[in-house]
Amino acid sequence: MKTSVVGTVLLLGLSSGAAFAADYPQAGIANGQVRAKIYLPDAEKGFYRSTRFDWSGVFASLECKGHSYFGPWFDSIDPSVRDFKFDGPNVVAGAVSSTMGPAEEFASGNSALGYDEAKAGGTFIKIGVGVLRKPEEPRYDHFRAYEMVNPGKWTVRKGADFVEFTQVVSGGAGYAYLYRKTARLTRGKPELVLEHSLKNTGKRAFETSVYDHNFLVIDKQATGPDFTLTFPFEIQTSRPPAKEMAEIRGKQIAYVKTLASGDRVSATVQGYGNTAKDYDIRVENTKTGAGVRITGDKPLSNLVVWSIKSVIAPEPFVTMSIEPGQESTWRYNYEFYTLPGK
Repeated sequence: MKTSVVGTVLLLGLSSGAAFAADYPQAGIANGQVRAKIYLPDAEKGFYRSTRFDWSGVFASLECKGHSYFGPWFDSIDPSVRDFKFDGPNVVAGAVSSTMGPAEEFASGNSALGYDEAKAGGTFIKIGVGVLRKPEEPRYDHFRAYEMVNPGKWTVRKGADFVEFTQVVSGGAGYAYLYRKTARLTRGKPELVLEHSLKNTGKRAFETSVYDHNFLVIDKQATGPDFTLTFPFEIQTSRPPAKEMAEIRGKQIAYVKTLASGDRVSATVQGYGNTAKDYDIRVENTKTGAGVRITGDKPLSNLVVWSIKSVIAPEPFVTMSIEPGQESTWRYNYEFYTLPGK
């Protein structure tokens, strides 16, 4: 396929009206309690075509029992922006960061698969994205939109309550994989399940970590004292949040002010153990009564919380090593609920 620089010309000048238009390839799923719209991967017409996040599972919206959980956290997209910026009351996202919902990003250490060994002009792999071109720079930068060489082969299978994504990628240096993700609504429950498998179809073993950015836009409420994040362990941290914005209270992170333009909360969360029981995060809003519990079936390898006025993002990481011919699987569960009395 003809190469292109993803995230520059393709997304140039999108405003909020154009950025969230209904004509991007998408699928709707529902189970009687939850309904969601999911953008589909498409190298020519897809909503997200940049090189940081996995192209599958980009949620345009998710609603449950009168509450909304996923949706746009930015007002417009500007490819010249590195990550995001504030423009007066508006949030402007760079192309590489302009995704939504339970967005995932893969990494190999602080790099991408094969990046460090590739020469300038050679290729490397970003899992969930495809084969990319390495420029003249010594270090990988996930905020950079790299030149797309080959997005691999994407296939999509849809049902009334699920969407299954499959990507097949083969690159240089002996790396190749088969990646599958299924977004499924549990029958009869207010629950979303994300099921994953990653098979090493190449000749070389690799290690990768993946985190879910969890761009939560709950009832479109501004991030502030109505929100809390709760974990099943006493929080320790080497990088606490700014004390004038949020504070740690035992097992919780609580906001002490309503975030405004220019404010951001970022913290490293520690204190978890080496079993999957600590992959258990609750985000609740006491004003609207909306809550979500996020659990995973793998031990945490890192955990970060990031938020600005329009979004709260607990970011849990898991790590896996996969030998040639072997496959790793993992899953996340999202249980949506309403607080008592609401």
